[in-house]
Amino acid sequence: MGTTNHMTLEFPAIAQNVEFARVAVACFASQIDSFTMEEIDDIKLIVSEAVSNVVLHGYDNPGGLVRVHGSIEDGILTITVEDTGRGIPDVEQARQPAFTTSPDRMGMGFTIMEALSDQLDVTSRPGAGVRVTMKKAPRMTGSEEHERGA
Repeated sequence: MGTTNHMTLEFPAIAQNVEFARVAVACFASQIDSFTMEEIDDIKLIVSEAVSNVVLHGYDNPGGLVRVHGSIEDGILTITVEDTGRGIPDVEQARQPAFTTSPDRMGMGFTIMEALSDQLDVTSRPGAGVRVTMKKAPRMTGSEEHERGA
């Protein structure tokens, strides 16, 4: 069994903290040596989208909290971004490409998160917040694929 490590961050849901979250999670994820720079960039984008959703949609009033939890177990990164804000009335609808409740937004956040994660789970209860959990493992290198007979 591999090494397990974890971290938790909690900060106000304000735009200035989106960059903080993405850099902090990227630093944490870089403990998995086999992630490529491209994969670290993907992780940064995933975190940006999740935290931005909380900043833009999570709370009716400024000052709500974002909690980011990360864990590394057996070489797999799991990131959870959650809030205790207004929640999403229909998660399946919200996950549809281009769905948005704000006409000035593109509605691609969940689509991007899903495309760049190995697994994406979104749970919500109206009035009780949203939890987005993403898993990402390093892609195998060409030599590893060859050794497995791929």
